Amino acid sequence: MSISLYNSLTRRIQPFSPLDPRRVTMYLCGPTVYNYVHIGNARGPVVFDVLARLLRRHYPQVVYARNITDVDDKINAAALGQGVPISTVTDRFAAAYREDMAGLGIAPPDIEPHATAHIGEIIAMIQSLIAGGHAYAAEGHVLFSVDAYPAYGALSGRDTEELIAGARVEIAPYKRNPADFVLWKPSTPELPGWDSPWGRGRPGWHIECSAMSAAHLGETIDIHAGGVDLLFPHHENEIAQSTCAHGGKVFARWWMHNGMLTFDGRKMSKSLGNVLLVRELLQRHPPEALRLLLLRGHYRQPLDWSDSAIAQAISTLDGWYRVLRDLAEVALPAGPLPVPARLEAALCDDLNTPQALAELAVLADAARQSGSTAAKAGLLGGAALLGLLQQDPQAWFRRGGDTRVDAAQVEALLEARRAARAAKDFARADAIRAELTAMGVLIEDGAQGTRWSVAKA
Repeated sequence: MSISLYNSLTRRIQPFSPLDPRRVTMYLCGPTVYNYVHIGNARGPVVFDVLARLLRRHYPQVVYARNITDVDDKINAAALGQGVPISTVTDRFAAAYREDMAGLGIAPPDIEPHATAHIGEIIAMIQSLIAGGHAYAAEGHVLFSVDAYPAYGALSGRDTEELIAGARVEIAPYKRNPADFVLWKPSTPELPGWDSPWGRGRPGWHIECSAMSAAHLGETIDIHAGGVDLLFPHHENEIAQSTCAHGGKVFARWWMHNGMLTFDGRKMSKSLGNVLLVRELLQRHPPEALRLLLLRGHYRQPLDWSDSAIAQAISTLDGWYRVLRDLAEVALPAGPLPVPARLEAALCDDLNTPQALAELAVLADAARQSGSTAAKAGLLGGAALLGLLQQDPQAWFRRGGDTRVDAAQVEALLEARRAARAAKDFARADAIRAELTAMGVLIEDGAQGTRWSVAKA
């Protein structure tokens, strides 16, 4: 089964064929770590986590890099405001980012390069660009010359005037062309900086990703991914500087961009007060429901976040986990779980997660009706490729270890209720049920016994 992916550079879906089938390379632009990330920042990591899982099924080695930007003007401002080194800020929020991504069921990348650990590679790349006539030093800065790269603008499809307007570039007097962008800039004494041939300074944002990608994945990579908001200027600039630094070699063979997240139809922004932090959402909602919602729309399209959407995601997972709970006694076969062909085919078709989730619903219905080992295995195998149904059903219905009740106490009361019903002491059984209800415990009697869960707070 072959994989086809949309390439933002060619603007069409193409059969995926890696440069080296023995080693597929993928790079995702990671966070700038100066604060907690919001849920919009998590869509790309969730989507491309699924892509990495899919690629690993088809190729013997996938090297997936997701960087950490740990030097930036926003980081500098935060550190100055707190009177601490930038590492105090970046270490804290990089750790928080990893925790948040793990909470969403995202596997760690194979490589997590930090910009500050690659200053040597950044300086070397800038020197190469200057030597090739693609960059120039001016007043302590080094700038990339867009005039030296005729293909500039191919990714975004804009002409030079549109690019300048879209980038909101600083029209500095030392620039030869208003569209020229910074590779290196000087640092004043209170700012972090490193020695360089152009004086003490720090790298521009765009050069960091080019240098880190080349250092760990090679001069040409298979897939470069990120949010559509990074397409210009960040990714456009990455292409220009990487291509020129590497003698005209193709930088990334596929460019993939996920659409933005909106909140009740409006853009998420601090001014509107609708920025939802992943950390807070993980405390308020089941993490798998957050992941499911982020996969419900096709990755290239915008996706709207709402309270009703998260409620629907929880309801969907309730239904699927109910099937697994009812099949608790059905043993699974030994070895890896199978992935049903129709579900995998949906993902191979430009990562069509909405269709894959529809196939998962069909698998859940089949498992509910047949109760067979094969049906249960197919449901779990398909869900695993999407990073879903990863909990024990009982834990799901208790909402992941709800501490508002004592599980041992609940089980003891249920056993007492079973004994009362067996003795036809229905008044006692009803009293125990009322006691459980007062504790916030919901019980459900079925053919396979009594199940319980904790009511929402």
